Amino acid sequence: MKFKVNENCIGCGLCANTCPDVFSMTEEGIAVAVAEDVAASVENSAQDALTSCPAGAIEEM
Repeated sequence: MKFKVNENCIGCGLCANTCPDVFSMTEEGIAVAVAEDVAASVENSAQDALTSCPAGAIEEM
């Protein structure tokens, strides 16, 4: 399973705080997701970030 942060990102950092193994913040203050498949051990945390995103900027691929 992979995740993507779309153009709706408002840079709140919630995803990076919820699941730092998958999401991080760029120098521009926008979130990005790792390019590779997410490890099964962090899938639930990444899903929590997706459902908690106030901008709906995280997509499952």
